[in-house]
Amino acid sequence: MDLLQLRYFCKIARLEHITRAAEELHVSQPALSKTLKLLEQELGTELFDRTGKFIRLNNYGRVFLKYAEQSLEALENGKRELADMSSGQAGDIRLAFPVGSHVVPALLSRFRQQYPDITFTLIQHFGPSDPPRFDLCISSLPLQIPRVESLPLLTEELFLAVPADHKLAGRTSIRLEDASEEHFVTLRTGNDLRERTDSLCRIAGFNPKRIFESDDPATVRGLIRAGLGIALVPAVSWDGSVGEHVRLIRIEQPVCERTIGISWLEDHYLSKACLIFREFTVAYFHELALANAPGDSSV
Repeated sequence: MDLLQLRYFCKIARLEHITRAAEELHVSQPALSKTLKLLEQELGTELFDRTGKFIRLNNYGRVFLKYAEQSLEALENGKRELADMSSGQAGDIRLAFPVGSHVVPALLSRFRQQYPDITFTLIQHFGPSDPPRFDLCISSLPLQIPRVESLPLLTEELFLAVPADHKLAGRTSIRLEDASEEHFVTLRTGNDLRERTDSLCRIAGFNPKRIFESDDPATVRGLIRAGLGIALVPAVSWDGSVGEHVRLIRIEQPVCERTIGISWLEDHYLSKACLIFREFTVAYFHELALANAPGDSSV
């Protein structure tokens, strides 16, 4: 058994598709199939159930995948620690941020002013069924990924954003149920803010009437500004991004808020660069929370 076999097996196990795995690994399909067969012969059992052209990870494969991934991760941790010993305050950080697209660029800009030798690989879109391998992740909490540790960064209120000429624009506060007949602009299913919007509307006794869905927060903000619908928007992480033609209305009931945090995997080695960035991010979001203390909620 060698590392190549383990890497190939893990890729096939994640995709459950020989052809796609071969394409992503940049190897021929026959070579990949042969490598898998040799591994199964050495282990003395088949790791996949095969039906025609389709393969599915079986119980033996699921058990072995856990240990294969742990082995590869341990080796990667060793490589990262060795690199850490010689790099000082340099290095690359794999940063995932399914939330915070409006504030993360400013965070990175300020951080790079102090630590120009630290670079980033940015991961923005992923789902709970296919989480990426990241060093740190800025997201809503709890992050639905196994074996993860988190620190809360801030808890932010969610406001109802309406166009400036909307009939509700003159209200300073509202019960969410009062918007049950309005047209909503939302992000796509799977996005945290979308799921939170749907959940809060259900608590208020209705399902939102979605007129537009988008996978881009900037598009959602633009559609509200254009007078095409309303939405729940975060008070801090979207602060200042909706524009002067939008009014933000405080929601009295139900309680509408979310907590943003920074997370990392339990079995993942955090480099010096990651630890520096984590500490910097905690301080940065603390400043954001202070700057956005309760005040005028109109934009």
